Amino acid sequence: MHAILAVFVKEFVENLRERRTVISALVVGPLLGPFIFAAVMSTSTRVGMQASDEPVTVAVAHAQRAPNLLAYLRQYRVTVTPVDFDDAAARAAVAAHAYALVLDIPPDFGARLAAAAPAPVTLYTDASNANAASQVERVRGLIGRYGEELGRLRMFARGVDPLVLAPLVVLDIDVSTPETRSVRALGMLSYLILLAMLIGGMYLAIDTTAGERERGSLEPLLTVAVPRWQLLLGKILTTCAYMALSLTITTIAFAVLLHFSGLERLGMSVHLPPAVVLRLILYCLPMALIGAGLMTIIAAATRTMREAQTYLGVMVMVPTVPLVFASIMGLRPTAWLMLVPSLSQHFLIMSVLREQMLPWLYVLLSVVATLAVGAALCAIAGRLYYREKILG
Repeated sequence: MHAILAVFVKEFVENLRERRTVISALVVGPLLGPFIFAAVMSTSTRVGMQASDEPVTVAVAHAQRAPNLLAYLRQYRVTVTPVDFDDAAARAAVAAHAYALVLDIPPDFGARLAAAAPAPVTLYTDASNANAASQVERVRGLIGRYGEELGRLRMFARGVDPLVLAPLVVLDIDVSTPETRSVRALGMLSYLILLAMLIGGMYLAIDTTAGERERGSLEPLLTVAVPRWQLLLGKILTTCAYMALSLTITTIAFAVLLHFSGLERLGMSVHLPPAVVLRLILYCLPMALIGAGLMTIIAAATRTMREAQTYLGVMVMVPTVPLVFASIMGLRPTAWLMLVPSLSQHFLIMSVLREQMLPWLYVLLSVVATLAVGAALCAIAGRLYYREKILG
């Protein structure tokens, strides 16, 4: 333990003096992600609220043919702009984003309504214009409601109760809470936390093996009267310590910044008090051993720091691959899935955000499986350290 502790202190202190390592591991990685994520959430929330409150402008071709319809739209804060467009002009105006949508009233619109026949209208939109999607849905919904009201009036005129047209009524009961609704917006949180944690130890893992080999300090270190596995364990523990620091800073930054993201305006809520932040850290901490073991393997198998950086830049994404399948396939936590590292941490993080405690068996399976995989990777790294090729 004395040798392991000595190596740990040496590597930890030396890398604290390395400005690049400190900035990347404890400043940029842990803080940049939370700041960007919180800024995106706050901006999207503000834009969404503004879009729902702002009036919608509709360009209407041949507006004189449907005065009642346009009066109905104006009641719901829809600004009508009369235009003189034919089919080609309407398509060109929407395609060029001169107007978000163009409503064309056909010549026989009034006659069809008077004859109690379906009266079609043409709505020109551009599905590729994401900024106009909410406006299009709002106008389309208003036109549909206007048609429903006309239908009920026609039934009244014929002495028929309009309720005849509604034989089935669906009563929606939403059992979600502000906390569970927030998971839809925070689905990327587990990915960002794990990614920041892995980046926190990446440069240190490279420097303690590939960097020392290039500087010529690895060979004298391996010749001291200490088993190589103790030297390796000290280096791995140092990498884990930097990852733990990065994880702690990242989680605290998310807890603070999400408080100001404005999710409450969308009926969502995120509560991350200190006890919850501690749970998130403890759930993710076993992944540090996997990251340290995998990074040490790559640093020991490569010949130069540049080569190690190339491989590690891609390797950092590997532990987060299961999260992609979880979001695409809509996976739910099961005992077998809790044996998959990073995926089980994702389930645990989501359960914390939902304020729904998973069974302790699931937590135990996650911790044991993740530590077992991490120990296996560290054992592989140990075998590489006993090869003479470790010196290049």
